[in-house]
Amino acid sequence: MAVPQTGIFALGNVAHTYLEFELRDPGQGAALVTAVADLSEPRTTMGGVNLVAGFRPGLWGAAAPGRSPRDLHDFTDPVVGIEDFTMPATQRDVVLWIAGSANDVVFDAAIEMIAALSELAVLVEEIVSWPYHKDLDLTGFVDGTENSSLLVAPQEVLVPEGSPGAGGSVLLLQKWVHHAAAWSALSQEQQEQVMGRTKADSVELSGRPESSHVARTDQEEFGQIFRRNTPYGWASEHGTVFVGFSAEQGRLARMLDSMAGLSGVRDDLTRYATPLTGAYYFVPSAEDTLAFATAVD
Repeated sequence: MAVPQTGIFALGNVAHTYLEFELRDPGQGAALVTAVADLSEPRTTMGGVNLVAGFRPGLWGAAAPGRSPRDLHDFTDPVVGIEDFTMPATQRDVVLWIAGSANDVVFDAAIEMIAALSELAVLVEEIVSWPYHKDLDLTGFVDGTENSSLLVAPQEVLVPEGSPGAGGSVLLLQKWVHHAAAWSALSQEQQEQVMGRTKADSVELSGRPESSHVARTDQEEFGQIFRRNTPYGWASEHGTVFVGFSAEQGRLARMLDSMAGLSGVRDDLTRYATPLTGAYYFVPSAEDTLAFATAVD
């Protein structure tokens, strides 16, 4: 059975950094996969952190055609919804998600990983993130309510055995900035109508509005994903890093279309948060990643 990159399911970390890179030379995709695999290989992994490495779907498909799911594609076109709402496409070549027990170990690991890839790739996006009151996002609501338990989630969000890319997962990564003043001006009842669930105990509202966030992202309709969202930012500007894993890219794409109003009404939460980035990455299994690692005597 293919083993996933374990950081996907490593809950409880208090420090996170997301690094997105672009190739200096587009012809060096395979070399970059090897460089990232060397980071992931146990002999060189920085102590005290979890590393999840993902590759642009087109890059991974070219480097490992037999290990790539079918119909995987890059986030090259923005999602243009109704009412002039747009989710931008900012596809990069590689993402490293570094998570750990403290900011210092994550910081040190990020510095070393950036240096290790510097000859092949340039860092174009860095997001430092952290948990907020254990499991809340910066709206004050619980995030990841619909996640399955860790006993079940791998069966739902990893590419199944017997399929190309088995043990891997498709990652949707977006950075959303919150409109804090507008959100704070709402009453708790109004906020709950926007979300579609209660704030205090995260119970789905009976008769939830069709435009609520819960309704527009209903996993019973679109398929199961595993959310690992984290807050980012500072007092004057902050928001959410959406980190969603799925066995099928289509689930994620349909969810974005729904939020943008392409299959009905627009998600009301998008009136209080704006996406700044958007990219898909394939996160291959540990075996498929390490197949590219440099051999050592």
